[in-house]
Amino acid sequence: MEISRDNESITNSEVEEIDRESTNNDIQQNENLVPRVRLPGLVRKKAYIFDGYGNYYNKEWDLAEGIGQEFCWYHIELPRSNQKLTSSAQWLIDLLCPPLKLQDILSLVSNGPFCGYVDGALVFRVNSPGPPSSNFTFRLAARVTENSVITVSLGHIPRVGFSPTSQSLLSEIPSVESPYRRGRNRTAAGPVIKEHVLEFLLTMNHSEEADNPVPKTISNLVVHILDTHVDHLQDTVTKLEMELESVELDLDKGSFALKKQMLDDRRFPKMHLNLQRLLQVIAHGEQVLPRVKEKCSLRGWFACEDINALEEYIGSLRRLKENVGFIANRVTAIQAGLDSWQAEQINKKLYYISFLSIVFLPLSIITGVFGMNVGGVPWTGQDDPALKDGFQNVILICLMMLFLVLLCFLLPWAYTSLASWRRRVAMRRSWSINRKSFLRRTIGMNHRGGYLRL
Repeated sequence: MEISRDNESITNSEVEEIDRESTNNDIQQNENLVPRVRLPGLVRKKAYIFDGYGNYYNKEWDLAEGIGQEFCWYHIELPRSNQKLTSSAQWLIDLLCPPLKLQDILSLVSNGPFCGYVDGALVFRVNSPGPPSSNFTFRLAARVTENSVITVSLGHIPRVGFSPTSQSLLSEIPSVESPYRRGRNRTAAGPVIKEHVLEFLLTMNHSEEADNPVPKTISNLVVHILDTHVDHLQDTVTKLEMELESVELDLDKGSFALKKQMLDDRRFPKMHLNLQRLLQVIAHGEQVLPRVKEKCSLRGWFACEDINALEEYIGSLRRLKENVGFIANRVTAIQAGLDSWQAEQINKKLYYISFLSIVFLPLSIITGVFGMNVGGVPWTGQDDPALKDGFQNVILICLMMLFLVLLCFLLPWAYTSLASWRRRVAMRRSWSINRKSFLRRTIGMNHRGGYLRL
């Protein structure tokens, strides 16, 4: 079959090939457009340029280096979603290539601690291999040259950026907005701070972004980046410690249902897993920061006071590691207490079950014996009128056996009650004797002519 169009003949096979080629071209165009469309919504980026005199300006994302005393900083925030490392590498390739190469991208996005030179630039990272969606997974990598710094982080790091705000909230006296006083008239002057914002500020070990000193050299910028990373770790540990304290208070005041809910939710094993992730991140920092300090000390553009600041951060990581170890021991102790409480509850239930089994075991033996279908069993003659009370006799034996079993359980209690009663009687008798006056007790002893008995 042939189709005529503009005096040209085209067969069905040629039509199918044209349609297939057009479809493949559309698919390729869509595939090329998908990453470019989704990229701005997934990755956040910031670019600053510093003049070396304490001033900074926002700049375009052109990955250009500074000239003279100027230096640039390019920061990338990867989303906290369950994506693969290959996806993160593709995003960095779209953002940083060129001028960076694939070797630079792999050194920034890979997991584990690293510090070394890649293509003449100092590259260090403290990326933990945990799930990206977890708040206890930290990833920070930096590429440092003499006039530019490129950093990649997982999620937002507090105080890492710079804000043009001239006045800080912490410099004023605010009034706290409580959910119980929303309907009342507020006559207090000054700004109003919400309760959850105040709780967030209490967990921070640093000031706001507006109080960040603007770096004047590239070494100041590197110190600022590491300072924000250490502060972020401290904030996370502080929040975890406050959560643990609230859980301990709830356990002290809690009931059976609360403890059972905590055991079912596996709250403390999850907290212990998060602590282990934090310890891993801190261990990575302890490995990387000394090497960064050693390599930066060999550079002429790295100031001596910034080397001392790196030494302080190394000490802060060591103290933070000890604090996380103490918190892990507390979590282990609380979990052990809950496990012992659960074992006590199971033992109580087993005690009741064993008590019922002890009660019904002799009764089952008696009913089993009289249920045998053999001859010679007493009171089983159904046709003999003299044995018409056999059923009542069996029930009477079962009741007697039940009374004996209960008596075995009651004897320890009766013995304890009797011993305590005799002890109370002896104490009353000794108290009545001691109430007599000392003179009356010693008059009858004068005829002995001896010493008084002490």
